[in-house]
Amino acid sequence: MTLQPDEIDPFDRDQVLDASGLLGTLNRAGLLAAADLHVTRTMARLLSEDDELVLLALALAVRGIRFGSSVVDLDHVVDDLRVEAPDVPWPAEVDDHDAWADRVRASVLTASSQRVLVVEGHQVALGRYHALEVSLSARLVERLAHPPPSVDEAVLAQDLDRLFAGAENPDQRGAADRAARSWTSVVTGGPGTGKTTTIARLLAALASQHAAVGATRPLTIGLAAPTGKAAARMREALRSAADTEVLTDDERAWLGSLDAVTLHRLLGPRPDHRTAFKHHAGQKLAHDVVVVDETSMVSLLMMERLLQAVPTTCRLVLVGDPEQLASVEAGAVLRDVADGLGGPDGPHVSHLRHGFRFSGPIGELAAAVVAGDGEAALEILGAGHAEVRLVDPSDVSSIVSGRPLEQARAVAAAAADHDPQRGLAILGEHRLLVAHRDGPAGVVRWNDELERAVRTYPDPAQPWYVGRPVLVTRNDAALGVNNGDVGIATSTDGLLTVELDTGRTVAAARLAAAQTAYASTVHRSQGSEFDHVTLVLPDEDSLVLTRELLYTAITRAKASIVVVGTAEVVLAAVARRSARGSGLARRLRASTR
Repeated sequence: MTLQPDEIDPFDRDQVLDASGLLGTLNRAGLLAAADLHVTRTMARLLSEDDELVLLALALAVRGIRFGSSVVDLDHVVDDLRVEAPDVPWPAEVDDHDAWADRVRASVLTASSQRVLVVEGHQVALGRYHALEVSLSARLVERLAHPPPSVDEAVLAQDLDRLFAGAENPDQRGAADRAARSWTSVVTGGPGTGKTTTIARLLAALASQHAAVGATRPLTIGLAAPTGKAAARMREALRSAADTEVLTDDERAWLGSLDAVTLHRLLGPRPDHRTAFKHHAGQKLAHDVVVVDETSMVSLLMMERLLQAVPTTCRLVLVGDPEQLASVEAGAVLRDVADGLGGPDGPHVSHLRHGFRFSGPIGELAAAVVAGDGEAALEILGAGHAEVRLVDPSDVSSIVSGRPLEQARAVAAAAADHDPQRGLAILGEHRLLVAHRDGPAGVVRWNDELERAVRTYPDPAQPWYVGRPVLVTRNDAALGVNNGDVGIATSTDGLLTVELDTGRTVAAARLAAAQTAYASTVHRSQGSEFDHVTLVLPDEDSLVLTRELLYTAITRAKASIVVVGTAEVVLAAVARRSARGSGLARRLRASTR
C-alpha cells in the first residue's frame, strides 16, 4: 500500500519527507529506500539531470546493488515491482523499453567524463560495478587465452591413478585432471561431494608436477576463504582429507602444514583504504597455486581484486556450492563464472554430483529444495524423521526455550568455570538461524530473549558479560580477528576477555565489531557447520525468503534440522530463486566463444 504524504511517519528513517514525483511515490510504497533517493538526488544536483525517467533508472540501479544485483534490466524491473506494489501508478514511458534505454543512454549521467551509469542494450549498471565486471571478465579471458601449464603426462597419469585409486566418485579424478592442465578452474558441488578431498589430492599431484617439470624450489600454495570461520574450516577439512593411505607420509605432512587465511589477509589489507590491497595488478601474489573455498560468498569487488593480484601463470582454483546464498554484497560470482565458462560440462568447470555426507533425510531434503520440488520437501519434513521436521510458527517460543536455551545456559556455565573452550564446543553443537537481523523473528529479538534468560544483570548499556557468545562481524588486522570468528567472553583477573575459536584472546573492550551469537542469520552461518540447526523462516512476503536461503540453512546441519514455518512458507521458499542481475556470465560467454 502506498502511503499518502500526511501518513508518513516522520521518524521512519526509510521515508524521505520532501520526496515528490515518481521517486517520492516509490519511496512511500516501500520500493525505494531513503538511501536510493539520496544518492539519486545528489547525482541529479551535481550533474544537472532532471529527466524523471533517467533518474528512475539511476535509483533502480542503486536499489539493485542493495539487493545484490550489479545490473538492472529495464525489460523486467518495473514488471517485478508491479507485483510487489500493484497500486503504484507508473508512467506509460516505462513500458517502451527501447525509448527508455535511449533516454538513459543520452543522459549526462552516461557521459564518458562522468560514467555514473552505463547502458548496454536494455541493461543499466552503475559505472563502478560495470567497470568491475569488465575488469574481472577481461582478466579471466586473459588467463584462459594464456598457453596452458606444462604437464608431464606420464607423471600426472601415475599420480592421479594412485591418488584417486578406488575413488567412489569418478568426477573427483576428472576435476583434478582438469585443474592440473589449466591456469583457471572451478570445482562445484554440494556439501559432502568430496570437494576438499579433490583439492587435497590435486595439491599433492601439483607438487609432484612441480618437481617433474624441473622446478628448483618448493611449490607455493595460497589457501583462502571469504571469512575467518570458513578459512579455519578449510584448514581443518584439508588436514582431515590428507589423512588417507593414498598419500605418502611426506604428502600428508606437507598438506598438514598448509595454512588457510581470509581473502583480505591473502591480498594484504591496507589501513588507509577499505577496498584496496597490498597485492594488486602491479604487485602480484608470489604463489604457484591459489585455492579459494566457499567462493559463493565472494563478492564481485573481492573477486576482481583477487584476479588483479593472481599472476597469469599461477593456477587459480575456485571451489564452492553455487546453490548456496551469494555474497551479502553485489554479485553472484561463482554461479556467473561457472555459467560463463560453459557450465558443468565446460572444459574449466567440474561439478561433483555424488554426495557422501548426506545420505539420509537431510540430504533428501536438500536435494528436493535444489530441484525446486516443494511438495517433496514438505513430504520429507512431515514424514516423522528425527533428523528433519517442520514445526508450526505458533510453537516457536517453546522451540527456542528448548535446545537454544539449554545451550545458552551451558555456555554461560562453561565460561563461569573459566573453561571457554568447552563453551565454544557447546556453541558449535547447535545454532538458531533466522533470515533477518531485525524484526519480530530477527537475530536481535532472539539474542535479546536468550540473553534475558541467561544474564543475571540485563542491562543494554552493558553489552559484555561472562558467558556472552559473540560473532565477529568485521575484519580487524590490528587485533588479528576476522569476520566470522566466534568467541566466548570470560573473566581473566577481573578483566573481561574473549576467547576466540581461532585460539586468540582479545580484550572485550577492544572488540567493537561483534554481535551476540546465540542466533545468527543464515548468511552469517555460511562457512560453518553445526550438529543441530533450528531454522526460523520469515513470513511468505519476505524478499529474502528464497530457495538458496532454505538450502543454505539445511546444509549447515550435520545431524538434525528443525524448520519453523508453515507449509505455505516452505513452498514459497522453494519456488523463489534468488534473482541477481549481472552481466558477467553473458560477458564471459561472448568472450570465450
